[in-house]
Amino acid sequence: MLDLMNFAAIIGGYIFGSIPFALVIGKVFYKKDVRQFGSGNLGASNAGRVLGPVAGATVTVLDVLKAFIAMLVIWLFTKDVTAILLAGFFATIGHAFPLFANFKGGKSVATFYGFLLGTTVFLIQNVWVFVVPVALFFLMLKLFKMPSLASMTSTTVAALFSFFFVGDKYYISIALLVVAIFIIYRHKANIDRIRKGTESKISWM
Repeated sequence: MLDLMNFAAIIGGYIFGSIPFALVIGKVFYKKDVRQFGSGNLGASNAGRVLGPVAGATVTVLDVLKAFIAMLVIWLFTKDVTAILLAGFFATIGHAFPLFANFKGGKSVATFYGFLLGTTVFLIQNVWVFVVPVALFFLMLKLFKMPSLASMTSTTVAALFSFFFVGDKYYISIALLVVAIFIIYRHKANIDRIRKGTESKISWM
């Protein structure tokens, strides 16, 4: 039976995740709807592509904070692992299917890292669980210039790497792995372009 705190974590996490920061920043500060440009995605990568690097970096930070803050709020009320985990997990779902943007959102990469950060801080308490995947992301980005490849690789490694640190709370890593697989699914068009050699690459790194 789903208790009240778990229910609050699910709803709260989803609502936090549903805040479409790429859309808000685009419309308020740039008078642009990012859904009408680039990939049409409500994620940080498309925001950066359409609105510029400052907007892209800002959206990235805010999207990371969505999952982290959702987990923080639940942690302030309870130290129950399941409730905290549910808040972060459903924040990633809310980002992909946002209530406030017709259920058409981003690919959940930045929000995954907020989920991972919250998991590291509140549940695992081992900084390497977060640092290693982030370092891998930037290494992959430097080597291949493809944010999509760096995102899929680093999130998958993050989930698998976490298994070494969760002890008997293996369901923490399973939750991370489910989101990582979901992220790969959301990148299916990118995977096709990578195979064809037509995936767009960054030029700033």
